[in-house]
Amino acid sequence: MKKWLYAPGIGLAMLASTGLHAADKIAVVNISSIFQQLPEREVIAKQLENDFKGRAGELQHMEDSIQTKMQHLQRDGATMKASDRSHLEKELIMQREKFSHKAQAFEEDHHRRQIEERNKILNRIQDAVKFVAKKEGYDIVIDANSVSYMSASKEITTDVLKQVK
Repeated sequence: MKKWLYAPGIGLAMLASTGLHAADKIAVVNISSIFQQLPEREVIAKQLENDFKGRAGELQHMEDSIQTKMQHLQRDGATMKASDRSHLEKELIMQREKFSHKAQAFEEDHHRRQIEERNKILNRIQDAVKFVAKKEGYDIVIDANSVSYMSASKEITTDVLKQVK
């Protein structure tokens, strides 16, 4: 009975090992290096900065206003009428809450746009990797950051970079 169980197990092991030998054309690409070398990455960063400059300026103005009112309250709070001090404190609390909400929305929007733009670039790089791999006849392409050793002849980063540019 045991011999009967060993035969299918050995057969499966042999099938699995032959599958590993079928993919003998393996290349390595350094995606992060390509991403860092793309000139459009800087253009997109400047575009994002320009797109969010107005909101960033508004937040800076709000922060300056809050700081000025806080200094006024600390400097003159002891000599102010109680009603004026109370009114200024409530105004400061409302402004801080409004600032906090706007700052959070700004950060979320900015982060979302950065991710969108990064993903567009990475998709272009991925398409270039696929094109070069098909052109060169590679079965598998692995990111260089996940490889402990590679032969320089199997490295296709420069080819992919040329394709992306």
